Amino acid sequence: MRGFIMRLLILGGTLFLGRHIVETALERGHEVTLFNRGQRNADLFPELTRLRGDRNGDMSALLRRSFDAVIDCCGYTPEQMARTAQALDDKVPHYTFVSTVSVYERCPANVVFDEHAAIDPGSEGYGAQKARAEEAIERAYPQRVAHIRPGLIVGAHDPTGRFTYWPRRFAAAATGELNRTVLAPGDPSRPIQWIDVRDLARFCVHVAEHNIVGRFNAVTPAKAFSMGDLLNACNDATGAQANIHWMSDARLTAAEVAEWTELPLWIAQTNETHGGMLLADSSRAVQAGLRFSTLDDTVRATLAWCNEFPDADAATRVKTITPEREAQLLRQ
Repeated sequence: MRGFIMRLLILGGTLFLGRHIVETALERGHEVTLFNRGQRNADLFPELTRLRGDRNGDMSALLRRSFDAVIDCCGYTPEQMARTAQALDDKVPHYTFVSTVSVYERCPANVVFDEHAAIDPGSEGYGAQKARAEEAIERAYPQRVAHIRPGLIVGAHDPTGRFTYWPRRFAAAATGELNRTVLAPGDPSRPIQWIDVRDLARFCVHVAEHNIVGRFNAVTPAKAFSMGDLLNACNDATGAQANIHWMSDARLTAAEVAEWTELPLWIAQTNETHGGMLLADSSRAVQAGLRFSTLDDTVRATLAWCNEFPDADAATRVKTITPEREAQLLRQ
């Protein structure tokens, strides 16, 4: 463990995971510097040193600066990683790269997988680009990188609206804004996974503090929670007493409901490539220090943020199922 206050560089740091990492690092007394384009929430953390630059262009603001550790929340392509390493030179003792479980080539249904699963060999698409980005930063800083592979990140300040769909939907049922019968996808006992953004932020700072390297699936334990558990928690948190109507994978697929987005955290088990994406083994991350909030705490914290800032993610929210489409499917 590091026995001093870290000079910590955070790449990104003002949108979702990054702002939680900044808050965690500051709570632990570290000296934080931000590097980003200054285009999102630029007024956050005015007391910090804020360097401006572009991962796809000018990174000169990082030249001739040194840090004890770097946490990278926004790296996406191998070119960005190579450019970052060139700007920082070889003066980085530890680098935490937030990657994704999407780097895996295939996640067959009903199969638990760990960090040894085959990586996407391609060069296009989100998962493949992240996989190549992992390789690029490992080449630059061999044996100095923690590759953190989260699944769906959930909680306050989530710009996607994916996980937040569920507590919002039950809250709308509680107030009478929407029907008290909620359409639910697939099998209620089917395992699902996510990671509370607060837990992920604490883990990222923890691995930097302890100089931990390697690859880590950062998600709730495989098979610990089911879709039914999540929706029941949302029902309880909102007091909706809603009726939950479960519709099979086959019927949802036949109705061309979009997996993962229209009904978040649902992927048909017949999906040969990603049917088991929510079955990652996170035991290595747990051994390295990852800890989890309770399901109830995660749901209630997310709901509290949704209630306080109902339109905070309106501009970037994914297209979840509309009330009209849900009602149509329920009528069928």
